[in-house]
Amino acid sequence: MAIRSAALLALLVLVAFCAGRPADAAIGVNWGTVSLHRAPPSVVVDLMRANRISKVKLFDADPGVLRALAGSGIQVMVGLTNGELASVAGSQAAADAWVAQNVTRYVGRGGVDIRYIAVGNEPFLTSYQGQFQSYIIPAMTNVQQSLVKANLASYVKLVVPCNADAYESASVPSQGVFRTELTQIMTQLAAFLSSSGAPFIVNIYPFLSLYQNSDFPQDYAFFEGSTHPLVDGPNVYYNAFDGNFDTLVSALGKIGYGNLPIAIGEIGWPTEGAPSANLTAARAFNQGLINRITSNKGTPLRPGVPPADVYLFSLLDEEQKSVLPGNFERHWGIFSFDGQAKYPLNLGLGNSVLKNAKEVPYLPSRWCVANPARNLDSVADHMKLACSMADCTRLYYGGSCYGIGEKGNVSYAFNSYYQQQKQDPKSCDFDGLGMITYLDPSMGECRFLVGVDDSKSSAVASCGGGCCGVCCGLWVLAVWVFMYLKVMGSA
Repeated sequence: MAIRSAALLALLVLVAFCAGRPADAAIGVNWGTVSLHRAPPSVVVDLMRANRISKVKLFDADPGVLRALAGSGIQVMVGLTNGELASVAGSQAAADAWVAQNVTRYVGRGGVDIRYIAVGNEPFLTSYQGQFQSYIIPAMTNVQQSLVKANLASYVKLVVPCNADAYESASVPSQGVFRTELTQIMTQLAAFLSSSGAPFIVNIYPFLSLYQNSDFPQDYAFFEGSTHPLVDGPNVYYNAFDGNFDTLVSALGKIGYGNLPIAIGEIGWPTEGAPSANLTAARAFNQGLINRITSNKGTPLRPGVPPADVYLFSLLDEEQKSVLPGNFERHWGIFSFDGQAKYPLNLGLGNSVLKNAKEVPYLPSRWCVANPARNLDSVADHMKLACSMADCTRLYYGGSCYGIGEKGNVSYAFNSYYQQQKQDPKSCDFDGLGMITYLDPSMGECRFLVGVDDSKSSAVASCGGGCCGVCCGLWVLAVWVFMYLKVMGSA
């Protein structure tokens, strides 16, 4: 009897311990891959695990990324892209095939812990002019049926990440409403989410409010209080996040779903590419956000109720993203493209600072710079070519390489192109104006990158395809407990 009691106690300890593991934390990250300097997915997965990040939101269902996530214990949101919506909305067979290809094949013992499928990405964005609107509910209906067939409907939930421009307010959060043309579909969407137990997902960007409006109070974008608080009856708003969040709460309330859980699909602050985008501001915003979320304070309309999940945007910089919104679009990462932390940040997940990626397969330590022996009068066209192909956004106003001088600008542009071309010697010629050097030409905060050799790969995960560390040891104990109790029966 004593042995049996000890076994039961061990099992209870296991349950209590593993239930409190970081997998239950609310802070996750977006992992975008619009880059030509992509570290192997296994390196990125190890980076997330080293930082105890247990939730990740993807924008598609890349096979290499999903294979790397297998056995990691990280909860995953995969994305059905906007370009796939029409096909899946119009055909149950297409939905079945998509789920089989991108979900079913990866889940199971030792597989990928897929919790959500994002049906589209900001499909109601004003600039899309309604082109995806009619596909959303049919696509969700078909994918839901596919999940039912695969016996996954109770585990994998469907969501639709929405841009905050889906709702609006005349002046204060309590007046929040959905855009008139979206009222019907938002009611259908909220009903769908409510019936399945999934959250409404919204992307909130106080940075963009500050960037796009010169009259926006800068301190209102952060979390340290504001000299321009927004008064809404008995509620006072001291930061843009709370005001935006409660505007959505009000909008949901007006269509009958005021208690629907809300998750933040994207939120963050870029580190360069605009006057208000820098390391200091990014750290202040993201740390303030994390502290706010982990305090469980909630908002005036939902006191004590933090968002269901918060996915920081983003994990890594993506130097191939469009710069039409601004040069900052390529610099949202809390890590640089190669997994090196940009600034100290406590994610509230057990590490006081961010840990850098390890075993990154860099190309050799060599750079392409302007040839000091050549006149640069004819360099303009070469720079234009280099920057049209590679990323030169750090050279412009608000960038970490702004002001390094003409030769510095030329060298940075040449090197960016050279690294993008995987250090092909021909890519550093520029009619004799470029030369290869083995001396790092970085200047102060302006870092001349060395590319990543993405032809190489490393081990997927240090724990293989199963559980890891102490919790894994406890699961072994649990198996022993189960077998013991089964043999002992009622003894």
